[in-house]
Amino acid sequence: MFKSTLIVSAMTLLSRILGFVRDVVFAREFAASAGMDAFLIAFKIPNFMRRLFAEGAFNQAFVPTLGEYKEAQDKAAVKDLIQHVSGTLGGILFLFTVFGVIAAPIVIMVFAPGYLDQANQTQYELTVNLLRFTFPYILFISLVAFAGGILNTYEQFAVPSFTPVILNLVLISATFWIVPLMAEPVMGLAIGVFLAGLLQLLFQLPFIARMGFLSWPKWNWRHAGVKKILKLMVPALFGASVMQINLLLDTIIASMLATGSISWLYYSDRLMEFPLGILGVALATVILPSLSKQHVKDSREEFSATLDKAIRWVIYLGVPSAVGLFMLAAPIIATLFGSDKFLQNDIEMSAMSLMAYSVGLVGFILVKVLLPGFYSRQDTKTPVKIGIKALVINMLFNIAIVLPWFLLDYPGAHAGLAIATSISAFSNAFLLYRWLRKHEVYWPSKGWPKVWLQVAVANGVMLAVLWQTQHDLEQWLNWSGTERIGQLLLAIGLAIGAYFVCLFALGVRKRNFFPAK
Repeated sequence: MFKSTLIVSAMTLLSRILGFVRDVVFAREFAASAGMDAFLIAFKIPNFMRRLFAEGAFNQAFVPTLGEYKEAQDKAAVKDLIQHVSGTLGGILFLFTVFGVIAAPIVIMVFAPGYLDQANQTQYELTVNLLRFTFPYILFISLVAFAGGILNTYEQFAVPSFTPVILNLVLISATFWIVPLMAEPVMGLAIGVFLAGLLQLLFQLPFIARMGFLSWPKWNWRHAGVKKILKLMVPALFGASVMQINLLLDTIIASMLATGSISWLYYSDRLMEFPLGILGVALATVILPSLSKQHVKDSREEFSATLDKAIRWVIYLGVPSAVGLFMLAAPIIATLFGSDKFLQNDIEMSAMSLMAYSVGLVGFILVKVLLPGFYSRQDTKTPVKIGIKALVINMLFNIAIVLPWFLLDYPGAHAGLAIATSISAFSNAFLLYRWLRKHEVYWPSKGWPKVWLQVAVANGVMLAVLWQTQHDLEQWLNWSGTERIGQLLLAIGLAIGAYFVCLFALGVRKRNFFPAK
């Protein structure tokens, strides 16, 4: 698990670094403008569906089913399943994509109702035009997730985790080479999204061919494996991606707030995605095939031990990540995005939502890690029930926090959306964890009280170090770009050093990350 997680984390780290470069380019070129808000909505819709459908429901249903075929049947049966799933999935997605492109005006009405106001008519039309280029991304990226599921099942983690790098490279290139050619600059980004989806799919196909699984797709939704996947997917469509639904609802509400709110939430969410991807997504990607295999073999102790190791990693590494993001929110945003277009107000507003998101970071990661404990057992109904509760909690807190904030006309109402999402994430994680414990699917290994003490003390020391390295925002803005980077790296380096030295002094060793059953 360590080796595989390291591979996925390394590839994800590369993707996230390039993602930061991409966002820095976006911030310096477009800042938090109306055009950028329009593009982010047009990109978020297929991206949301990707996470909800491809990387969410489909992946959580397909990987366990494919793993079961791999363990119980021969390669010919596995290839037959892949042919029929690719044909059926591809056919459904093609029809769905055509519908999305045609119905783009209606889709924008649903996802960004704030743009229906007469004063925002130009913004609405721009967003519709952008969506017609970005919507086909769902077709390409879902097939990418399908190919990635095959590779992950056969423990070839590097290729799927490297693939997102292509998206970032294409969008950075589009900013410099396509955007200047367009009458409406952000249209160049939408074209870049389309090209990125196609190139990611083409990149993975040779690796599938090398495994002997690349063949002409077949449409047959009555195929036993396809029917099983579809059956598992229906409830998983909701349960696997509650966080994404919460973020999308935030976007809908943000479209009704001050101009720039969507961009401020986007930039802060992107920074939160860094530790979430490196730790949460990487762990979830690695443990799902392992848990599926252990469930097929009825290895209950190994199943619980795998979950326990993953949760322990989340606590040791996720908590300091959350503390660091909270304390360094404004310096990070000022260093990465601050420019003559991304001004002090943009930095302050983005920092507010980043601090709010960081509060829920551990909850977000735990949800990613706990869900495979259900889907590997082909239980897609329980996460749905829990997900509905978490979604209701999110909406109630949106009303309770954002509405008064907005009505009082106090700056930063968008941060209330992030606070509500963080509360929802912890609620979701707690309910998932409680169910696994109650039904004895997971039971903690020995030594957890000591882990909590070690983490609490080490984070306290790290917090003290970060407090001593604090400078006000005015000082950060007065520094040059090089000085900001140097000061930020110094603060991060001192914090990381203090945290791990403290853990070592408290007796934490490699074996603590790999406890005995």
